[in-house]
Amino acid sequence: MTEILPVSDPAFAEYGAVWSNVDASLIGAIADALEAATPLPEATDYVPEDPAIQGLEAATKLAPALFGGLPVEFGWCNGHNLKLNCLEYHRTSEFNLGSRDFVLLLAKQSDIVDGKLDTTCVKAFRVPAGVLVEVYATTLHYAPCNAEDDGFKVLVALPAGTNLNAPELPAAAGDSDLLWASNKWLLAHPESAEATSGAPVRLTGVNISM
Repeated sequence: MTEILPVSDPAFAEYGAVWSNVDASLIGAIADALEAATPLPEATDYVPEDPAIQGLEAATKLAPALFGGLPVEFGWCNGHNLKLNCLEYHRTSEFNLGSRDFVLLLAKQSDIVDGKLDTTCVKAFRVPAGVLVEVYATTLHYAPCNAEDDGFKVLVALPAGTNLNAPELPAAAGDSDLLWASNKWLLAHPESAEATSGAPVRLTGVNISM
């Protein structure tokens, strides 16, 4: 069983940061909208941008602080999940906030060796409901996992345009072999549905189950 650390543990500082100084009314409004206005699938679903969140005054007020004034997409990842399956990274941080507790499975970009990552490098952190966390650009992550049996509803805030269709690349360069969508580089476990769909299989070891 993978050890689950609280996001308040000093070990999380290598992967991200807890934004504890945000106006509680902004956090509350976004968490309330997540809980009331977004679905809870039996599996896991992701929507890059949802008007129910994007249109909130709280989101408008918070957005400039997240990426220094760049346009922000406010979406969600909701459902039920107990598996690692994949890891992804972006060229920017990602921000998460749950209306319920959730677990993040994380690794570091520096854990990638010869294009592959051993899942023994993955760490688990539990994020309480109502806590805004920044996941650094150099931190690999994917869909949240259940903290409890009732699933999760998690805000995903990223620079606008992220996780849409992958761009056409005129030439391979750097890590372009992992590019799976716009601003999304993906490493799949061979047991994952993403691998079946053609995603690059670059995770070795056990497909972690919570």
